[in-house]
Amino acid sequence: MRARPWWLGALVLLIAIGVSLLPPAVAATGTVSNAGASAAPVSPDDRNAVVAAGSFELAKVRILGVPAITVASPVVGSQGDAPNAQRRAEVIEGNLRLLYNPEHLCSESEQIAEWVLIRVLGGSGGACEPSPLQGVTGSAPERLVVERRQLPGGDVVLEARVPERSEPLPLLTVTRADASLNGISAMDLGERWQQRLQSRLRHARQVMQPADMRRRWQITLTVQLALALVTAATLWLWRRNRHHCSGLIRRRSSSPDRALEQRLQFHQVIGLVLLLLVLLQLMVMLALGVMAVPGKVPLGLQLLLQPVHSVIKLLLVGLAGLLARSLATFLLHQWADGARVPVEEQARREQRHRSLLRVSHRLIDLACILVAAGWILVDIPGIRAASSSLLLAGGALLGGLALVFQGLLRDFVAGLAVLIEDRYAIGDWVEIGGLEGDVVDVGVLSTQLHCLDHRVAVVQNSAFDRVVNHTKLRSGEEVKLLISHRCTAIGQALAVVAEELAAFHADLTWGPRLLAPPLLRGVSATGPLGITVSALLTTVAGEQWACSRELQGRLVARFQREGIPLADGLELASRS
Repeated sequence: MRARPWWLGALVLLIAIGVSLLPPAVAATGTVSNAGASAAPVSPDDRNAVVAAGSFELAKVRILGVPAITVASPVVGSQGDAPNAQRRAEVIEGNLRLLYNPEHLCSESEQIAEWVLIRVLGGSGGACEPSPLQGVTGSAPERLVVERRQLPGGDVVLEARVPERSEPLPLLTVTRADASLNGISAMDLGERWQQRLQSRLRHARQVMQPADMRRRWQITLTVQLALALVTAATLWLWRRNRHHCSGLIRRRSSSPDRALEQRLQFHQVIGLVLLLLVLLQLMVMLALGVMAVPGKVPLGLQLLLQPVHSVIKLLLVGLAGLLARSLATFLLHQWADGARVPVEEQARREQRHRSLLRVSHRLIDLACILVAAGWILVDIPGIRAASSSLLLAGGALLGGLALVFQGLLRDFVAGLAVLIEDRYAIGDWVEIGGLEGDVVDVGVLSTQLHCLDHRVAVVQNSAFDRVVNHTKLRSGEEVKLLISHRCTAIGQALAVVAEELAAFHADLTWGPRLLAPPLLRGVSATGPLGITVSALLTTVAGEQWACSRELQGRLVARFQREGIPLADGLELASRS
């Protein structure tokens, strides 16, 4: 059997998920002043960074993706042209990014086109020429100094002095809302932010140095190779374990053994643990690769913690599912054992109990799977931020799926109707759509019948409109005997049948299977072959065929002893 490289697909899927989760780079458009200027668009996660705290709106300012300070803006009172907290955070982040990771204003194609145009027209300089801050990675980080300056109006401004600029770069203005939120003066808050931003910016400039970048990637590559070897070894163990499980399954099919079954279950659990370990190692490799990119450490840590959170959520949903299954089992048991249920319906209710219990457990399992999947997906970075758009897209997708899978929806509704209306249950003998057999499973989409020739027929719940149930609550069978026309004492024959019916009802073995005394219907038909005498049996559900066979055998034996001839077709042959 050809091995399927499923792990390659899993690796590609994890890499694709990681790439799709990386937020777009935030491009700074230039130096801005305290009141605000144009700032780069932020990632979708940043739009959810605003938090309301009393009279203030708060937003965090990040350096290399790690929150550094929290800025505030009032939400009541006159604000004039002052930007809100989120806008201030975007502007300040753009200013800070100019000091450690300035973005190129032009794309590569625009830079080439401008260079060609300058060569053709002559002159020098252009919009795509790098600013002095583009050489930030070559300067010493300790030469960056954050200064604090108080304006004549009382506002405190933080500025950065770097060797690349002759004038300080304004970073932010400490507003009254910031000072009021922290409970200190604007000057004291500016001093606190000055020290924090200076150390963080120096660290960011150090991280962006080419030597540090090379060292970071070398360490990451070494760790990734080690993890790849461990993952390959784990995958090899998983494949060996699966091969061993296949051998145990073949041995179990030839010679069933309890010890063999326990060994098989143990190896199946080991295989599941190894498979989960492989997926966890792939997720760790992806997270470390993301963390190697400057500014993506929080995202890498979030990806690294995602499996842990997913396991916790699965455990919680699984516990809730177990509780729901236990509750459903308890309620169905109480319903099946109701004291007010008539005796003749008690067996039927127990029969329905098995069907309802199986279907309710399946529905609970399906609901748990959907809840766990949705809970895990919502917590993935990038998906939670786009929840509103995903809801709209999900509604449109569900509408399309409803049209595509409308047959399954019809089967589902028909399955619920079967269970609610008690058309049949597990253990019933039914006729459905030309098929006849014992119901072995009732699902919300289909019904399985075990036919007499040991075939298992699967019938969709919406594929039929007529059901004949032979074993619901009680069963009945009409027993017919064809008496020859040579019989001259039909009354004697009927008396013999009546005696045998009474003896059958009084029998200790067969009498308890009857719900009512057998009914002698007398002569029900006449024809060229003979006279038909019939009797009706009302039995416990499913016992009609055994009772009919036993009664017919007794009647035939009694007729032979009494000399009452049964039709054999000789009269018809002699007449012809």
